[in-house]
Amino acid sequence: MKIKVTSIYVDDQEKALRFYTDVLGLKKKTDFSNGPYRWLTVTSPEEPSGTELQLALNSNPAAKAYQQAIFEQGQPAVMFFTEDIKDDYERIKARGAEFTMPPTDVTGSTIAMLKDTCGNLIQMTQLARW
Repeated sequence: MKIKVTSIYVDDQEKALRFYTDVLGLKKKTDFSNGPYRWLTVTSPEEPSGTELQLALNSNPAAKAYQQAIFEQGQPAVMFFTEDIKDDYERIKARGAEFTMPPTDVTGSTIAMLKDTCGNLIQMTQLARW
């Protein structure tokens, strides 16, 4: 088995698409609507056929409650891995991202945390090279 798609809840799909593509540098993969429902995914430009991240509208009260709860607890809704966290931090920060934690060394890795403008925290991680 493979993980092909995972989801993140967002409060506005168009705003989320702009953030995840223009600020983070991901690529839009799928975008189609069926009535009020919109299926919207992005993927890494480094792995265009890899795992897709669905930007799912949090219109369901349970989804909204879950999204708000993990944000308030400081838990990231999604984690991205990078080979150069300091370079990615500077690039993303220059594009207007609001970081809640700059690159910080922790056990076995360096992490940074930022807001996605759509109600989520994102963690960037660079694994330590032993």
